[in-house]
Amino acid sequence: MEFLNIAKQRFSVRSYTSQHVEPEKLEKILEAARVAPTAANLQPIRLIVAQSEQSLTKIGKAANIYGAPLAIIVCADHDKAWVRPFDKKQTGDIDASILTDHMMLQATELGLGSVWVCYFNPDILCREFELPEHLEPINILAIGYSNAGTADTSRFDRQRIALSQLVMYEK
Repeated sequence: MEFLNIAKQRFSVRSYTSQHVEPEKLEKILEAARVAPTAANLQPIRLIVAQSEQSLTKIGKAANIYGAPLAIIVCADHDKAWVRPFDKKQTGDIDASILTDHMMLQATELGLGSVWVCYFNPDILCREFELPEHLEPINILAIGYSNAGTADTSRFDRQRIALSQLVMYEK
């Protein structure tokens, strides 16, 4: 499948079937995360894979994952993340975003739906999963088989700004 087609097919799924994600598909999604670039290749991200009813219930205390049978908590490791020397900007959240995007696109290519959840209570996740202080949950990626059909791939013509508004060319 061509990359732009995958990118256009991906949409935020907020209704899932109860069908579990096959282990081989989960492995491909996790491999997509593993090969994603990170600042200075420090790889300061840790993933918590939740598939059991108990784990999904823990997440449900902090966030709505829309009945997805699989959720991945994407955490930045502040002890490992690269820090820009000029202003001390730590890149863990950026690295987490890149990994999440890779996982979402891989899930789409595998016929799965996903939604990036950033509306969650991090204190609850830290407590429920007993995260050490240096790990910060950045987002939760809910994954599963969509109950919502497929995306209208022409929606970007209506929902996105034109390239002329997005891009500035330096002269």
